[in-house]
Amino acid sequence: MKSANFIRPKTVKLTDHEVELRGTHLKGKKVALLVTGGIAAMKAPLLARELRRYGAEVVPYVSTEALRYTAADALSWAANNTVITSLTPAAEHLNKAAPFDLFLVAPATYNAINKMRFGIADTPISTTLATAMGLMEQGKARVAIIPTMHGDMHNSILSESVEELLNRGVDLIEPKDAYGKHNLPDIKVIAAKCCRLVSSSVLKGKRVLVTGGPTPVKIDSVRRITNKFRGQLAIEIANELFLRGAEVDLILGSGSVQPPDHLLPFTAMIEDYEEYKAQVLSKIEQNNIEMGLFSAAVADYQPTSVFDGKISSKSGWNKIDLRPTEKVIDIVREQFPHVKMVSFKFEINIEKEKLFDIGRDRISKGHSLVVLNRGEDLTEGNHTAYIMNKTGDIKEVSGDKRSVARDLITTIELNI
Repeated sequence: MKSANFIRPKTVKLTDHEVELRGTHLKGKKVALLVTGGIAAMKAPLLARELRRYGAEVVPYVSTEALRYTAADALSWAANNTVITSLTPAAEHLNKAAPFDLFLVAPATYNAINKMRFGIADTPISTTLATAMGLMEQGKARVAIIPTMHGDMHNSILSESVEELLNRGVDLIEPKDAYGKHNLPDIKVIAAKCCRLVSSSVLKGKRVLVTGGPTPVKIDSVRRITNKFRGQLAIEIANELFLRGAEVDLILGSGSVQPPDHLLPFTAMIEDYEEYKAQVLSKIEQNNIEMGLFSAAVADYQPTSVFDGKISSKSGWNKIDLRPTEKVIDIVREQFPHVKMVSFKFEINIEKEKLFDIGRDRISKGHSLVVLNRGEDLTEGNHTAYIMNKTGDIKEVSGDKRSVARDLITTIELNI
């Protein structure tokens, strides 16, 4: 007799319309999701829910053409709000009683973009966008577009219209180019970029370098000495900075986990310690880095010599002579004293007070913050860290790596 592993779903506390939060970066923010008539409109309900996962209130405005590709009921359920398909005496295009923080045109068709450029207001969507442009010019809201269309429609008229809109202050969320078309990016990428747009963090626009993962050292042309760390905390830190509007550069060591798609354009994957050192110094100089968070598990030792080729397993080789590596954070401190430095220290089997002494020593050398960790404080799914500021005050943070990263960046906002 056949048996299927088909059992009742686990009970959850969320109601049918609620979403599990990824963060609170859009909490208290109101987003007008303007859906125009391209096939990409089919993804609008998913985008509405993703924006809500960051705390946004989402109000969908949908054109008649867009309703060929998505459904009003699906959007209403996903947004947990009424869908606007026409303008009534309530003047939905003005919405002064509860103004929007962001007007997001996704997808933005060829027609919608060119109407925006020339100020044409002959539909509920275009009339709402006329209001949006006025609010944007007053500094009261942000307007963002995601162009989606076949590549053959990307002509000089479109290019001029997009350029004109950008010059006026509209934000462009770049589409994903695939199959000869401008497509909507992954909805997680869109939501992350929306968080950046409306962020009011003091870190917005700051140039920040984050490092993470191992920095292997070479034994021969094949073998490496490395460690168990995989850069997950660094990725969460970089992501939190990105969501708050910082200009992030991320350096990850070989063997690290994959960062989310929206961080990939700013991520450098390095193979070994020497490349790590070179990348850190290069990025600080070339990208005018203002702050560095050095969470990489940097190798403390490297072989005195590297064998050119592969050492034979039959050679009887059983010894590797090691020498200390240069301390990259010390080089940074010496060459770039203007960089605000947040350094990390991990130890095992150490009393807290001795760990804190290490932190105090680094603070005395000019580090802005020191993040201290002990192996005995780390368990599956829970990371405890101690954040020491310039005055020696210590804040203990605990939780998964995402929550630790969030608490760390909030501490940085308050202390640097």
